[in-house]
Formats: sequence, structure tokens, C-alpha cells
Amino acid sequence: MTETEDLAAELLDLVAEHDPLGATLYGVPGHEHRLGDRTAAGEESVRHRALDVAARASAVETDDEQDRITLAVVVQQAEALADQLAVGAVEFTITDSFFAAAGELLFVMPMSGVTTPEQRQAYLTRLSGVPGFLEAVATRHREGVAAGRTPVAHLVRAAVAHLDRYLAAPEADPLGRPSADDPAFTAERDRLLAEVVRPAFAVYRDVLADELEPVGRPADRAGLRWLTGGDDAYSALARVHTTTDRTPDELHRTGLDVMAGLEREYAEIGQRVFGTSDLREIFTRMRTDAALRWNDADELLEAARAAVVRAEEAAPRWFGTLPAERCLVKAVPEAEGPGAPTAYYMAAALDGSRQGTYYANTYKARERDRYVSEAIAFHEAVPGHHFQISLAQQLADLPMLRRIASVTAYLEGWGLYCERLADEMGLYSSDLARLGMLSMDSLRASRLVCDTGLHAKGWSREQAIAYMRDNTALAPVEIENEVDRYLAAPGQALAYMVGRLEIQRIRAAAEEKLGSSFDVRAFHDLVLAGGPLPLAVLDGVVAEWAARG
Repeated sequence: MTETEDLAAELLDLVAEHDPLGATLYGVPGHEHRLGDRTAAGEESVRHRALDVAARASAVETDDEQDRITLAVVVQQAEALADQLAVGAVEFTITDSFFAAAGELLFVMPMSGVTTPEQRQAYLTRLSGVPGFLEAVATRHREGVAAGRTPVAHLVRAAVAHLDRYLAAPEADPLGRPSADDPAFTAERDRLLAEVVRPAFAVYRDVLADELEPVGRPADRAGLRWLTGGDDAYSALARVHTTTDRTPDELHRTGLDVMAGLEREYAEIGQRVFGTSDLREIFTRMRTDAALRWNDADELLEAARAAVVRAEEAAPRWFGTLPAERCLVKAVPEAEGPGAPTAYYMAAALDGSRQGTYYANTYKARERDRYVSEAIAFHEAVPGHHFQISLAQQLADLPMLRRIASVTAYLEGWGLYCERLADEMGLYSSDLARLGMLSMDSLRASRLVCDTGLHAKGWSREQAIAYMRDNTALAPVEIENEVDRYLAAPGQALAYMVGRLEIQRIRAAAEEKLGSSFDVRAFHDLVLAGGPLPLAVLDGVVAEWAARG
């Protein structure tokens, strides 16, 4: 391998060492038996090694275009890993979702493949490691408290309630879901769950309830700025997730500007759908009109499938290169429905053991909004995450790091770009569905406002809820879930709108440069041909392409 390929492989190994569950999810081999080292010493070691990789990659000189791109990705990903570890988020991140270390075990481990004897043994070894992993996480929580980095109290209570539900239903243990036609494996798996894993979760649950919840931050001081070093931590996380140097103040203003620009579109479409151009009346109708909810789970799932099929049929007119495999559409597993998002995409495993799948949540379908279904399908499935991730996985000539790099602004920016692209493609079935598109835009713009408000400006949880109540069509329970997400994963929600706006800006610049020779199919192929790229790198790639004419 070349020096550049060696550095990319070294960083991928380091990322997989730090996040073996994520490596397994993507099908990166060699870490199936491990859980991550969450001790302070372990994370500090990874941080120093990441900075060393970044420094060596920065020093490499090359005339090869792909090598230059790879080196830029290596530097950004290594520095982002180091920034995230410097924040020490494991100390204060306690919640009832996969954003927290313990929650990640229950959400991600069940997706492990156990089709071979080696995979089955690796899964058993991983189960055996749960007590040590949770003990290390609990120690980090205590260290965080000692250093003035405490969790959010009501999120700790939510995590305790989640673990209580888990412990109360051993017959439905998600960690028992990986199954195989192997009685010995099944017996040992069930023994480990009963004698090792669930007792470890019970101990961890008591640490949360007895030690962490009493010292947790109240809802009026829930953002990072209330922690020791919180302002610097949030600036670092904003940089990581947006791959830009935009300050929290700049991001906050961008959100306000986008939100203001949406009002004209709401007025125009709202007049056609509801007979009113008043934004508050439009939001009220979207929240309260029972006719805008699904009749049942089957109807919801069928609409998701129809949207994906419609997008697949139109795609060849907008993309020159298509994924080798179609996107499956399934319902979120029933047991996961209450805690799962509205929908999500699960990438295919690199080893072919799992096909790319769009999961629509049918839990309480009669309470879910039908008007957002199409926009979400175009974001999560086709031409959104399914196209981007599947095509990246097919780039066999690129280093593996380039194919699966965790560049949130690119990944989620592309998904959000596709919600608007779908309108260009004529995919929305009605003006009501277009209102859903605007609703999703409002959500992502409000993320810029509320995430920065909470973590950089000292907003209370109620201030963020009130802003979203006044400026989006989300139901109150969804607003509360959104705000809690921003508290659990500071900065992550910034990536969506920042990425979308940047991809749109890059496209507009290429259209201006190329004029009538601009080919949207070629543009989309180019954007998807290099794997996930930091936004500045993507800008350079497209600018060079446009300059060549």
C-alpha cells in the first residue's frame, strides 16, 4: 500500500478500536468480540494516536488527486475523533437512547450477525465484556461529577426508566435477538444474559438512580455552557459535526434566517391546502387535524413503500450511477417502536449479511403525521441515505475509511438536500406532502437555533420547547423529544441544515460556472463518487470539476 493508504487504514483501525460496535455494524472485521475502552486512560491514548495520524497525514506531499482527497479526509476524521474525545462526553452523556454508552449496547448489539461459528463466539465474548464496560462507564460518570461535568437530571431519569423496562422483561431482551440454529450458542447466550449481562445493567441502573440523578443539572441549566469547560466543548463539537469553523453565534443566526425564509412558502402552499396563509393557523391545522394522521400501521408502511418505489423509478433521470441493490422497506421492530425515531435507515453490512433497509415506525400509527412520510422516505431511503451509503460502499478502489467516514454534515446534509431535490424530481404526491417538506425544513432550521440556544446561549429546556412550539408544526411530545435529543448529543443536530445549505451553495456555484453545460446527473454522481467528504473538501472537488468544464 502507499503511504496515504497506510494512514487511512491506520486511522480506520483506530476508529474501530474506539468504536467496535460501529465497526461491526458496518461489517468492518476484526473487532466483533470487543466493546470499546471507555476508561479515561483508554480514550486519552486513542486521542493522542489520532493527533499523531493527523500530523503525519498533513506532512505528506502528493500530486495524485485522490491521494490529496484521502489525506484531507484522514486529517479531518482524525482531528474530529481527537476533539470528541477531548470533550469527554461519556462522563455526562446519560439518556435513554443510543447516544449514551449503555443505550448503545441495547440498540446496536442486537444488529450483530451470528451466522458463522466465529461470529457466534465473538458475540458471546462481547456479552461477557458488558460488566467491565458498564463499570468503566460508571467510573467515568463519577469522574465527571468530580470535575464539574454532570449529566442532565431528567435524562438520567429517562435512562433509569429505560433500564427498568429492560430488566422487567427478560423474555424480550434485545440482546437475545441474534439467533442461530445452534443450541449450544443459544444456551450459553441465555446463560450470559441471565447471570452476567442483566445483573451488570441492574448495578449500573442503581448507580444512575442513586449517584447521578441527585447531582444532575436541572432543566433550566441543561446546556453545555453550564459545565466546566462547556463553552470550549460545544465549540469543538460544532466544528466536529459541521466540519466548518462557524461559531455558535453564526449558526444561530443562520437558523433564524432560514426560518424567516420559509414563511413565504408556508403561506403559498398553506393557502392551497387549508385556505389560509397565516402561519399559526397552518401549524394549528397540521397539529390538530385528525384527517392528517394514519388510519393504521399497514397504511403507513404502504405509503413509505410507494414513495420509495416512485423515487426509484425517477432516479435514472437524475443520477447516472445507481446502487446495485434496491432499498428494503420494513416496519421498525415492534419491541423497539416506543423508543425509536419516526424512521431511520440501516446501511447494508459490507460483508453482504444485511441489505440496506429503511425502517418506518408504525408504533401508535394513528397518532403519526402522514404529511411528513414522503419527505422522510426521500431523506432516509431514496435518493437519500440509501443512495449515498450504498454507492459509497461500492467504491472498491477507495480506502475503506473513505467509504464509511463519519462526516455528519455530508451524510445528513445529503439527506436533507434530497428532501428538496425530491420536489425538483416531481416526487411529492400532493401539496400536503410539500407542507411536510417545509415542516422538515422548519425542524432542521430550529435545530440550529435551539441547539446553539441551549448550549451556547444558556437557554432553558422550556425556552427551546417554546421556540419550537411557535416555529414548527411538531406535536408537543415530538418537540420535547427533539429538545432532549439536543441535550443528549450537543452539536449533532447542527449538521443537517449546515450540510444541506452547503451542498446547495456548491451546486449553485457549479451551475453558474458551467452555465448551459451543467449536468445535474453528473453533479450528483460526482458528489456521491468520493464517499463522505468534509464540506470544504467537497467544495474543492466540485470546484475543480466545474473549472475543467
